[in-house]
Amino acid sequence: MSTMTIRNVSAQLAAALKDEKRRRGLSMNRTVLALMEESLGVDGNTRSNGLGRLAGTWNEERFRQFEESVAPFGEVDSELWR
Repeated sequence: MSTMTIRNVSAQLAAALKDEKRRRGLSMNRTVLALMEESLGVDGNTRSNGLGRLAGTWNEERFRQFEESVAPFGEVDSELWR
């Protein structure tokens, strides 16, 4: 394991880290490590932009249903193009 020191932490970042520490109920060290692991996709955590949490995700079956539903939109209606 490595030990690192991070310098020049802004007051705004320090406050946000303290809020996150309280929210997670962890030590500051554990909170910072967890945030870095999550954001970098380390230790089995999947790197995420947060969109899945916001919009949800599809499984293969739902994706297949969607593809079938929108397939007619890719067809050209030859009657309209005469």
